[in-house]
Amino acid sequence: MKQFLSAADVPDINALIVKARAHKADPFGSHHLGQQKMVINLFFNSSLRTRMSTEKAARQLGYDVITYDASGGWGIEFEDGTVMNGNTAEHVREAAGVLSQYCDILCVRSFPSLTDKAADYEDRIMKAFVEYASVPVVSMESATRHPLQSLTDCVTIAEHRKSARPKVVLTWAPHPRRLPQCVANSFAEWMLAWGEVDLVVANPKGFDLAPAFAPKNLITHDQEAAFAGADFIYAKNWSAYEDYGAITDLPGWVVDEKKMALTNDAYFMHCLPVRRNVVVSDGVIDSTRSLVLKQANNRTWAAQAVLAGMNRE
Repeated sequence: MKQFLSAADVPDINALIVKARAHKADPFGSHHLGQQKMVINLFFNSSLRTRMSTEKAARQLGYDVITYDASGGWGIEFEDGTVMNGNTAEHVREAAGVLSQYCDILCVRSFPSLTDKAADYEDRIMKAFVEYASVPVVSMESATRHPLQSLTDCVTIAEHRKSARPKVVLTWAPHPRRLPQCVANSFAEWMLAWGEVDLVVANPKGFDLAPAFAPKNLITHDQEAAFAGADFIYAKNWSAYEDYGAITDLPGWVVDEKKMALTNDAYFMHCLPVRRNVVVSDGVIDSTRSLVLKQANNRTWAAQAVLAGMNRE
């Protein structure tokens, strides 16, 4: 792969899942791939799982790793033709070019503004680094997608499915803060591209995802009907796409034991961090059907499969 930004960059999702599980079985089996090579992780917003799992994955492949917090005082300009007499210190053209000389793989994490839909859905930060970097670029989350998380979710479902084509429900859940659509967009995109699950997206009216990610025929506004017979329940909050960035207080959408009882003894999934007893009840997340910690563990193996696939030997 020359870049890892979305499911479209992966020729064979099943093959990548197999590679991730192979790294899980033998974490240092490909340690030679990164010898005398460098990965730079560039964060425009903070992270716990993404940072730790990506660094761990790179080191297990033998890479040296530099992680840089770009959300601080070093402002990068992304507009062409601008007169840089404000707060930005360096243009992305130079920043991407310089960083490319310091590394073999450039991993970038950005975040949406949730105020300007057109700008966010252009994904201008990620696209600028892809355009101006001369090394492969890996998305550790962008304004619209979180592909490393979605590959992780594919791996987790593949490990635990009991049927060839399980029913997977992506359900909106309450949250006190505005959150982006990235994880939900990406999850829907990868499930459809993978083609080995029956996907249903359940969300309140006014919170449909962009049609490019979740076609209308997949969406229901009846959460309990969606849960019926489900094999996996994936809970995630997202702010509105149409009334961009809007949130709502609907505590009735919490994932609890009563709703899980409607399923086919479904597994519960969430990308973490999670607000207990807001998004999901203690009884569900602490149950033996909860996969959240196993998902978090699989972040390393997904990242390792991607970074190994970026090797240019």
